Amino acid sequence: MDHFQYRNGKLFAEDVSLEQIAAEVGTPVYVYSTATFQRHYRVFAKAFEGLDTLICYAMKANSNQAVLTTLALEGAGADVVSVGELKRALAAGIPAQKIVLSGVGKTRQEIVASLKAGIKQFNIESEAELELINIIAGEMGLIAPISVRVNPDVDAKTHEKISTGKSENKFGIPWHRTGDIYARIGALPHVTAVGVDLHIGSQLTDLEPFKIAFSKVVTLVKALHADGHDIRHIDLGGGLGIPYVAGAEAPPSPGSYGKMVANVLGDLDCSIIVEPGRLIAGNAGVLVSEVIYEKTNDSKHFYIIDAAMNDLVRPAMYDAHHEIIPVEENTAEASVTVDFVGPICESSDVFAKNRKTTALAAGDLIALKSAGAYSASMSSTYNSRPLIAEVMVNGDQYAVVRKRQTIEELIALDTVPNWLSR
Repeated sequence: MDHFQYRNGKLFAEDVSLEQIAAEVGTPVYVYSTATFQRHYRVFAKAFEGLDTLICYAMKANSNQAVLTTLALEGAGADVVSVGELKRALAAGIPAQKIVLSGVGKTRQEIVASLKAGIKQFNIESEAELELINIIAGEMGLIAPISVRVNPDVDAKTHEKISTGKSENKFGIPWHRTGDIYARIGALPHVTAVGVDLHIGSQLTDLEPFKIAFSKVVTLVKALHADGHDIRHIDLGGGLGIPYVAGAEAPPSPGSYGKMVANVLGDLDCSIIVEPGRLIAGNAGVLVSEVIYEKTNDSKHFYIIDAAMNDLVRPAMYDAHHEIIPVEENTAEASVTVDFVGPICESSDVFAKNRKTTALAAGDLIALKSAGAYSASMSSTYNSRPLIAEVMVNGDQYAVVRKRQTIEELIALDTVPNWLSR
């Protein structure tokens, strides 16, 4: 459930009309619902009642400070993958002891900053990374808490570009090497093994791959305990999918997921870390855009909108589906088949192909749903298009939580060397 609903023929975010936001802030614009973020977090947390669980929101989904502060007030931790995300999490009030650092290419700067902050654990992904963390921790007179991200070689049966748990993927330590890695941790003076980590992919719509991977981890943790390693945490990553297509079969519920986790891992004397991102943020946001032209090429019918692939890259990158609905409700039966496209000079700047919809005209507003995750956070300034505004709604109030970048601000980021001065 989300809090984007029609009222008297107009689409609202909670108690604020999207038409009002578009008129006052402009388009394209991202609009987020506080109540939806809160609801999704609480539903997920309830699914793990009875288990010692830390929910570390995967910030790469949406790292706006208003979003992070909303979740921090709910008690969330954070899964971060850069020093920028670390600093964002801390600035939003997320305690360092609720932060885990992931990623295959951690730099010295990121390791130093994380050690200084006192994060909960490093989810390491290579032997070289382990050795570097040990060296840096030694230089700082610290002991770094380490969790090894293992690659269980499990097919998540998701899109190939968001699959991370197969042996061919760049992520994690190969399954057959885990014993050697933990033995090496035990031999190094400035690291200590505190957990096991895995993440097999994103937007999973079936619990079976999770169950297979988690069952393998149970065997691993028991073996590590037998070898004397003080494994206290099992980090299960994220990946549970959300419904993008109206009327399609829904992914498993958080309750079903939590029950499966309890059945598989409940007997281990370990706390659980989970890293949901899309599940919390995905349906908490929409992208509001205006139709600027209607165009017909022979048999093709296009609605050209003012949002583009630089604002929302998921359809171009993943062939991702986003429901597109009019901001002014039209109860007529869908009567036209169109491509919704953006203005960028790329054939991939397409939001939907052959989509059945009600008739629209230039000046009409539309909302691209399920745009709260991997949308604004992946946006760019391609074609010198400034970053668009982000708005957060809370009941009958709204605030601009990232202002629209001006063209002048975008150009000012560049510097012309003195030999080119005129």
